Amino acid sequence: MPTEAKERAIDEIAQKLRDSRVAIFTNYRGLTVKDMAQLRGQLRPARVEYHVVKNTLTRFAAQRADIEADLSAVLEGPTAIGFGYDDPVQAAKALNDYAKTSRVFEIKAGLLERQLLSAAEVTSLATLPAKPQLQAQVLGTMTAPIQNLLSVLNGNARSLLNVLNARQRQLEGAA
Repeated sequence: MPTEAKERAIDEIAQKLRDSRVAIFTNYRGLTVKDMAQLRGQLRPARVEYHVVKNTLTRFAAQRADIEADLSAVLEGPTAIGFGYDDPVQAAKALNDYAKTSRVFEIKAGLLERQLLSAAEVTSLATLPAKPQLQAQVLGTMTAPIQNLLSVLNGNARSLLNVLNARQRQLEGAA
C-alpha cells in the first residue's frame, strides 16, 4: 500500500502528464548537480519542467492519467521527465540540443498527445520548424494563389496601358 507521500507524488506526476502537451523521458545518469541546474536553465525559456521521477510511481501515475501506452521499457534505470506545456517542438528541441552537447545525457522516449514516441521520433520532432515558422509557411501557401491571380489580372491591364501609351507617343510623334 503506497504511503501518503507516494500517493501525492503519483497524483502530481499524473497531473503533469495530463497537463503537458509532450513528456520526454531521459536518462540522466552521470549528470552532476551543476549539469542538472544548467539543463533546467536551458529548458526554462521553452517552458519545460524537468523532474527526476521514480519509475514505479510513474507507472502508477501513467495509469491514473489514462495513458494506455506501455511505458515499461522506457521506465528502466534512472529516469527524468521533461514536461513541455507549450510547443512540443520547442521542448523536444531544447532537450535534443542538450543531448548533443552532453556525453552522458540521452533521450529514451516521449509521449506526444498520449502517443508513445521512440527516441528517434523525439529527435525527428526536434528538427521540425517552430510553430510560428510553420504558421508563416501555411499562410504563404494560402496567399500564393491569390497573389498569382492578382498578378495575371494586373498583367492584362498593364498590357493595355502599354499599348495606349505607345499609341499616344506615336500620335505625338506624327503631330
